[in-house]
Amino acid sequence: MKKILIALLLSLGSLSALAALDPGRVRQLAAEDSSDKVAAIQQITENADPDAVRVLTAMSEDSLYLAGDKAVIITDDSAFDAATGEAIKMPANPESITVNNRIRGELASALAALKLFDADREVRLASAEELQSKVSAGMAPLLKKALDKESDAEIKALLKLAYAQANLGNADPVARLAAVKALAETSSPVIKSVLLPLTDKANEPDDKVRYEAIAAVKAIDGRLALAENVGQAFSGLSLGSILLLGALGLAITYGVMGIINMAHGELLMVGAYATYGMQTLFRAYFPDAIDWYLPAAIPVAFFAAALVGVIMERTVIRWLYGRTLETLLATWGLSLVLIQSARVLFGAQNVEVANPSWMSGGIEVLPNLILPWNRIIIVGFAIFVLLLVWLLMNKTRLGMFVRAVTQNRPMAGCVGVPTSRIDTMAFALGAGIAGLGGVALSQISNVGPDMGQGYIVDSFMVVVVGGVGQLAGAVWAALGLGIFSKLLEGWAGAVIAKISILVCIIIFIQKRPQGIFALKGRFVE
Repeated sequence: MKKILIALLLSLGSLSALAALDPGRVRQLAAEDSSDKVAAIQQITENADPDAVRVLTAMSEDSLYLAGDKAVIITDDSAFDAATGEAIKMPANPESITVNNRIRGELASALAALKLFDADREVRLASAEELQSKVSAGMAPLLKKALDKESDAEIKALLKLAYAQANLGNADPVARLAAVKALAETSSPVIKSVLLPLTDKANEPDDKVRYEAIAAVKAIDGRLALAENVGQAFSGLSLGSILLLGALGLAITYGVMGIINMAHGELLMVGAYATYGMQTLFRAYFPDAIDWYLPAAIPVAFFAAALVGVIMERTVIRWLYGRTLETLLATWGLSLVLIQSARVLFGAQNVEVANPSWMSGGIEVLPNLILPWNRIIIVGFAIFVLLLVWLLMNKTRLGMFVRAVTQNRPMAGCVGVPTSRIDTMAFALGAGIAGLGGVALSQISNVGPDMGQGYIVDSFMVVVVGGVGQLAGAVWAALGLGIFSKLLEGWAGAVIAKISILVCIIIFIQKRPQGIFALKGRFVE
């Protein structure tokens, strides 16, 4: 394919003999000294001659030879004059032209720069993006010509940065100072690395330029740190959304029945495996609709986890109400049963749950900050589930019964509330919400038998800090713990962050044992 491309360029070049390159400059590409070759490449590139692409491409593909005092291009059984592109007789003993790594890098930059004059916008955009990391001072005239010719705003902005980078090597201190000021407005770590050498007096003799470079690096560092903190906070927000989905169910079941369900994390696992099952089903029977397996998995995960919750409540938990220690041990045993069941059904290894195409990629906020679509959608999904739970708890008969049992179980039973049935329905609802948390968790984490173990403690902390049975408290506690932990992890590491959060929660409980939002009424008294 490379030889075909060169042959095509040669055939096109032969039609433009009037625009032939200077034979002397082309001949200089075969010079012994690499610096002379670099100078020739820059001179050929500078004029943006259409034939320059033909010659430099041939050189980069090792198809440029020296025959006597003339540079020729040889492809298969054909030979062409490198300067004019005209077909010539095959030379007897052509000498290959040495191309080392330095020359190859220069050729790559030159070819990328020449693409700035392509008629296709996408080609020009790709070239401008490529030049951000490899610009030499000799490319400044060519970049200025491309900048003056370019009308597209996005490409023009990239060319301004590339032109400023090229002018960092300008002999005129005024031009270098202007280039540093232009680059100081960016937030790119690549630009920072370009400016760093100018902060050293050995590399930049002019004081004004050096001081400006120091200030520019500090400004870029500040913006990079801000972007990193924003990224950590957003990761914490998505983590908080997962914790919220896990804690909502706990807030309901613990508030209604006073049950410390140590198997709640495994209900997350059930939802995640239900998502994996739907993905497998779609891959086998609906491959054309594979991107829609995730919406189909949402109701399946909810009802699968709810069913497991009902079985747990009816067979074990129902007989242990009011016996906290026994319930704690029993639900811990149930968690082990669920983990082993997952290992038997799906294997001990993690399984792959891929993001749908519409959840891939992200939004680039800054050069070093991309917000992934999967986390954005998870945050939106958590808000949607929270809204549904709020409507259920505040606008339905079931919600009224749940709130009545949470506040005063004996009185609710006296006025006709079927407390036993409400216990089962509340446990099923809490388990189903945990299953929805598993759907979200499957999109950002590994799916395996032990995946729920890492979230049960954090979910309980959310319930305790937020207040028993309080949705608003669960929201604030989940988001606060998620964001706070991620920010601390970025500054002090995961272990120190976890210890610090536990210490803060212990202090908070000592000062306010009822949580952020406490229950009100006679039940509290």
